[in-house]
Amino acid sequence: MKFSYVMLPDYPLEESLRAIKLADELGYYACYAADETWHKDLWLLFAAAARDTTNIRFGPSVSGVVLRDPSLIAQAAATLDELTGGRAEVVLGSGNFGLLAQYGIDWSDTKPLSRVKEGVHVIRTLLDEGTITYDGDFFQYNGLFTFARPVQERLPVKIGSMRGPRSFEAAGEFSDGCHHALSYTREAYDYGIKHFRIGAERAGKDPDDMDFGAWVVTAVGRDSAAAKQAARSMVGIYASSMPAEQLERNGVDPDSLTPIIEAIGAGDLAKGIELTSPELAEKLSVAGTPEEVTAKIKAEIEGTGVNHFIAAITDASLVKAFTGQALDGVATVDEQLRLLAEEVMPKIG
Repeated sequence: MKFSYVMLPDYPLEESLRAIKLADELGYYACYAADETWHKDLWLLFAAAARDTTNIRFGPSVSGVVLRDPSLIAQAAATLDELTGGRAEVVLGSGNFGLLAQYGIDWSDTKPLSRVKEGVHVIRTLLDEGTITYDGDFFQYNGLFTFARPVQERLPVKIGSMRGPRSFEAAGEFSDGCHHALSYTREAYDYGIKHFRIGAERAGKDPDDMDFGAWVVTAVGRDSAAAKQAARSMVGIYASSMPAEQLERNGVDPDSLTPIIEAIGAGDLAKGIELTSPELAEKLSVAGTPEEVTAKIKAEIEGTGVNHFIAAITDASLVKAFTGQALDGVATVDEQLRLLAEEVMPKIG
């Protein structure tokens, strides 16, 4: 199983660059970041990280095709690929529904999956051919071309999936892989893998040769209680974006999240954290000591067909930035990267 680090690029840039360099040295497969207005720009950050890294791959997970035209995603990815010597990839989604609301966009009117599928086609065509003429339902181009060319023969373009089944089937059929966001149970992964396989086989692909990643809230440290509290502080924020059927596949009653979602929606993050029970946080995160994290990966993820663990590392700085809450005893991002690399990765097949 590959291990990657996915960041919210909200830290001082020098800290983020140092963490990326460390992840490269420790053998992480990739560093991903959210492509959202709320955060610092990932494309500029990764461009700056390119020269001080050797093997680690870079890309958005995810980049939304509602706010960012896919032709611009292709341009940025190809440029990043040249800067990194062939280490770029792209994971697409419809976008963060909360962010879309702040732009005055009702996500339910965007036909998200159909738009993502068109986005994959646009990006694939521009990356492979450098030009596109296309008259789609969402995107239209007439002889559009770009001098931004990737170094890789095939720069991977993947889909981020949560709901299903069509999102997982689309990832298998139309893209190069799937980042399955925010699931934590074997039932949820079995469901995602089942439908991903259906899509891949429909397109004549071998799903075992494709990337299927588990994108999860992660906090690891010597102090188990501190790590779990850090995860708990972020779980409500992430869980509020999970559709009801996905919550149910993770053993969570969607109605139990209503008070949390209402508190977060009203801007009362402290109340949202208070309402997030330790039991809920345990279900919707991978947190604790290296031994506890290893045990959860083995129990819920290993052997399902997931071949990529994507750690959304949560530390005290991130919690404070989002919630204003100060936590003691939480390992830093650098410390967590080391603990995962040295004490978890070697124990996962």
